[in-house]
Amino acid sequence: MTPLPSRNVLGGPLKPCSAAPLTGFFRNGHCDTCAEDRGCHTVCVEVTEAFLAFSAAAGNDLSTPAPEYDFPGLQPGDRWCVCAARWLECLDAGVASPVALASTHERSLEIIPLAVLQQHATA
Repeated sequence: MTPLPSRNVLGGPLKPCSAAPLTGFFRNGHCDTCAEDRGCHTVCVEVTEAFLAFSAAAGNDLSTPAPEYDFPGLQPGDRWCVCAARWLECLDAGVASPVALASTHERSLEIIPLAVLQQHATA
């Protein structure tokens, strides 16, 4: 797996998303991606309770720890690289988590317009 260039949606270098918990398709703390990342885990969000509940109802429980995968489970306020299409689903449902633009990979723009991401940027 060869990572795509680490650039964010603003055109700059991709900043870390989270090291605790360790996130990313490559589990390197960044929302890096590659051709094999079919889910496009490229949007760095600060998860909310509503987002976590929606994700669990959609079949992706991010709150429950999975020690076998060294996954502690997410709590509101944690940052995490999420699939661009899932974030868009959450947006449509009114539960989109805030986005860290400097930590969101430019590949996200294949699915989500920059203006939409900017409307939901973290402070």
